[in-house]
Amino acid sequence: MTRLSVSPLSAPRRLALVAAGAAALLAAATLAVFAQAAEDPVIAKVNGIEIHQSDLTLAEEDVGQNLPQGNEAAKHEYVVNYLTDMILLAQAAEEKRLQDDPDFKRHVAFARNKVLMETLLQNEGRSAVNDKALHAVYDEAVKQMGNEEEVHARHILFRVANPNDEKESKAAEEKAKAVIARLAKGEDFAKIANELTEDPSGRKDGGDLGYFTKDQMVPEFAAIAFALDKGKYSAQPVRTQFGWHVVKVEDKRKKPAPVFDKVKNQLQSYVERKAQVDLVTRLRAAAKIERLDKPAQPAPAPAPAPAPAPQTAPQTVPK
Repeated sequence: MTRLSVSPLSAPRRLALVAAGAAALLAAATLAVFAQAAEDPVIAKVNGIEIHQSDLTLAEEDVGQNLPQGNEAAKHEYVVNYLTDMILLAQAAEEKRLQDDPDFKRHVAFARNKVLMETLLQNEGRSAVNDKALHAVYDEAVKQMGNEEEVHARHILFRVANPNDEKESKAAEEKAKAVIARLAKGEDFAKIANELTEDPSGRKDGGDLGYFTKDQMVPEFAAIAFALDKGKYSAQPVRTQFGWHVVKVEDKRKKPAPVFDKVKNQLQSYVERKAQVDLVTRLRAAAKIERLDKPAQPAPAPAPAPAPAPQTAPQTVPK
């Protein structure tokens, strides 16, 4: 179906007449399928064509972000008008025999194939989801986590806006050294962080960064955080692209596996997508696909499997 940008009577977009004509041609069959008196009531009739509640649902999906914001009554009215105009335009197009146009027929065939494709993929994905499949993916993911270490740390940051400004950098470093001197006298790290850190979020929670893995921090910061023992702070300021830090390690632990129920939606999405990809792969392998837009090329000789590429970890640090 097409989407109308402002109102049901605005200028139709590309494929507007195609969608409208298709709606008229298939109206009786389509609406009959959805019509179930108790569960799918008739909302309106347009020249004898019934509009059911299920048609409104389809129209809302079609309109998408163009659906006007407001209360439910306003949305309902908009969608009913949208379908009403669609049927009227479809009937008018049919009177002009637009359904016999070859370009129209190509678009109808394309739309039909697209809906069939999407329906099959949805069905394939849904049918693949069950507790056994979800737990299998979860167990494998937990196994691959291995013994990855996490550190719970705090930091006090003194920013350097221009890393090339040695005077600014030196001043920030001296501030960090002064903090280390106060820590050596027994002052509380969190209290100093709340007082001095230039990390805005750190002033609310004593510079607490929570738990993080090594690849979640820039290398200079991670190197110190993972080298320090629990309860220790950096004896010297740590310089990163953000400025100078004083780091304290609160705890170290093996990264825990996420609770199954908290990642269940992610697992479900993965299982669905994998089932869909597997289906496409099987169909492609069994099909005879000829590319007439490219010259035929001999099949390449088998190549040895490449070595796994090293993973590039994201480099971040709280700012």
